[in-house]
Amino acid sequence: MGKKKKDTLEIEGSRDDLDTMNGALPSEQHDEESVDVPVKASNEAGLPEYRELSREEMDEFRGLMEAVLFVSNEPQSLSVLARHCNLDRVNTRILVDSLMDDYAERDGGILLREISGGYQFVPSDRYGDQIKGILGGPRTEKLSRSVMETLSIICYRQPITLPEVEEVRGVNSRQMIATLLQKKLIKPQGYRPVPGRPTLYVTTRQFLSHFALNSLSDLPPLQDVKELPFDEIE
Repeated sequence: MGKKKKDTLEIEGSRDDLDTMNGALPSEQHDEESVDVPVKASNEAGLPEYRELSREEMDEFRGLMEAVLFVSNEPQSLSVLARHCNLDRVNTRILVDSLMDDYAERDGGILLREISGGYQFVPSDRYGDQIKGILGGPRTEKLSRSVMETLSIICYRQPITLPEVEEVRGVNSRQMIATLLQKKLIKPQGYRPVPGRPTLYVTTRQFLSHFALNSLSDLPPLQDVKELPFDEIE
């Protein structure tokens, strides 16, 4: 038609459990001052600390990042790019943004875009039809209107259960859900806390990637949508 976590360290447990833990400590420790221990986000662990780069270093890392993105078949997240280049996230973000701007200003046949929470080189939309005609496209299978309708409902109302989809459509939708699961456009994610605990369904990263979306916020407003372009799915 793609997409983060809070960097916090939490200890789960009931108040009684925590009181028991406190009671097990020696009394003299209660008067000690608490010490905050900084915890790095898991996606930053092992990355270099931020430092200001020289012009030569900026050019070198920028070229390396461009090469990594060029040979990648899938979107590369900021953390993955930082690891590949052995660079901190701040400078990685600065450099990848500058690459995106440069390719956009060139207005050529290739663009660097944010897709499904990562970055990937893609052909300009302007040449999509010509590229498909020259290289041929993968064999596609048209989805039925009922499957497209089901996918549209899930897109805009996720997380959503099968009974809720059927309530919106007014007909049985079990086979439509099965088809979307098979295409890996949706996935189960938890259960609705109601009797029967029906499965909740959400769209996947593959859904975002297929439709060149960075996140669900890139979807057009529901009131502006007459028919979503889901007619061909690989």
